[in-house]
Amino acid sequence: MSNTPAPNAATRALDPLAAAIVVVLCLSWGFNQVAVKLAIHDIPPLTQAAIRSLGAALIVAAWAKLRGIPLTTRDGTLAAGLICGAFFGLEFVLIYQGLVYTTASRAVLFIYLAPFFVVVGARWILPVDRFSLQQWIGLGLSFAGMLLAFGVPTPVLDPRQYIGDIMMIVAAAGWAVTTLIIKASSLNSVSSEKVMIYQLIVSAPMLAICALIFGERITGMPGAVALGSLAYQTIWVVSVTFVVWFALVVRYSANRLSAFTFLTPLFGVAAGHFVLGEPLTLAFGAAVALVAGGLVLVNQSR
Repeated sequence: MSNTPAPNAATRALDPLAAAIVVVLCLSWGFNQVAVKLAIHDIPPLTQAAIRSLGAALIVAAWAKLRGIPLTTRDGTLAAGLICGAFFGLEFVLIYQGLVYTTASRAVLFIYLAPFFVVVGARWILPVDRFSLQQWIGLGLSFAGMLLAFGVPTPVLDPRQYIGDIMMIVAAAGWAVTTLIIKASSLNSVSSEKVMIYQLIVSAPMLAICALIFGERITGMPGAVALGSLAYQTIWVVSVTFVVWFALVVRYSANRLSAFTFLTPLFGVAAGHFVLGEPLTLAFGAAVALVAGGLVLVNQSR
């Protein structure tokens, strides 16, 4: 998949096809959290993430070779690629380990502060990609919808919860940094497969080392559900959807793309209900309306 930027890509609004693709990506990422939970009893979380990165690296490399996409050409992207890989690995270390200390609802809330970090960072790194007042209102509506979907987090007495909260906020910042580096660096001009490979080959050993540090181990043969969940994460989520996402980052406004990620936790709630039997609240419908309305405002042409 070529990463040749489109004209005015820094501020380009999403067309209907791009918007539909991003919705599919968000749906896939929302279900990914359920997939992790389905496998977590057989395969510990950081171990899942390490296997996922390694397996996806092999798949993406094979796909690139099949299509004749160069991955080892010297093109000035090594430094930016390694930095992106480090932030990508750090993001998932923080997310998976942070869940030990904080609740899933608080984790999702703080992780999806990433669009705000992208917007703030873009004002410094991508000065042409700035939001109007209307678009800021739209971003606020989307965030309000996410808050409504999950409910206002209730503090607990365990002080370690705040450690987990901080880890999630740092993970969100790491996600935003990755997006902005890709948008502003030489990675903007290479294939999305190469961008993904950088992140996978750096994150795989990082995650494996962290799994060893935290004492994770697989004690028995994982069941079919766990293996299927890991395959979903490795083949579809990382090898396909992440590559598509990085291609979109090059072609469209980073701000507008990041705003769409507010859909992911809503899809995650729906997936939890239908797959894990978690209850849905009446506020969910109103939350969807707020998020959808906010996205419409964010993607309005200035």
